Amino acid sequence: MALRYAYNTNGAANHRLGDAIALIADAGYDGVAVTLDHHHLGPMEEGWERRTEALACDLSARRLGSVIETGARFLLDPRQKHEPTLLTASPEGRARRVAFLQRAVDIGAMLGAEAVSFWAGVPKPGVDRGIAAAWLREGVARVLEHAERRGVAAALEPEPGMLVETLDDWIDLSRDLPTLTLALDLGHCLVTGEREPPAAVREFKASLGTVAIEDMRRGDHTHLPFGEGDMDIPACLDALEAVGFPGLVCVELSRESHRADTMVPRSLAWLRECRA
Repeated sequence: MALRYAYNTNGAANHRLGDAIALIADAGYDGVAVTLDHHHLGPMEEGWERRTEALACDLSARRLGSVIETGARFLLDPRQKHEPTLLTASPEGRARRVAFLQRAVDIGAMLGAEAVSFWAGVPKPGVDRGIAAAWLREGVARVLEHAERRGVAAALEPEPGMLVETLDDWIDLSRDLPTLTLALDLGHCLVTGEREPPAAVREFKASLGTVAIEDMRRGDHTHLPFGEGDMDIPACLDALEAVGFPGLVCVELSRESHRADTMVPRSLAWLRECRA
């Protein structure tokens, strides 16, 4: 089975969304990972349905698949990065995050997206981790209920420094949430040191909702262009091919927006070359 590649729009943040999608399509990708943000299909703004319908038409015309990403930094609060989260002490704050994730699911349903990816968040100082875990489980359950109604796969991504940081944390959370899938960022395995990325692919093949790929150095959570870190990219691609992963493998280079014009095509060329 040939692997299918997408590029994350958080790596084209200086482009209009339509221009970013054209750039990605023209480079030869199979899909787009759309990070919902103010300038890229603001999900809580008036007219989001009309813009989503237009995006669906554009993607269909270009024969591009999609994944929805929800990691925008200041979308819900202009003064606190990533806040509020599912772990925020304020019930109103947690409700805002749930509403945002449910809207992301709605957009995913309209686009026919393969998955909606989200993460847990970081507990604020003074918040008991057990209480935070209970808030997280409650919030994820509400998102999953909505995703099931809309026929969308909801995938939680273990993120370095967050409450769900490792794949073992994801296992603990998912035990009584059977419809929760895994958003596996292969580079994060190098940051936490928990598993080698190809081994993670093989172990979690039945749970994969979406996969992100980039280069990364061990112990350093910096997304790097291919060839600049410690990732054995060919081994990761071999593992994904071996398990028959059918979804989009999403290139995530969020620090490279200033040179997206070159990094978008260069990244796909690099991936294809190492499979040649």
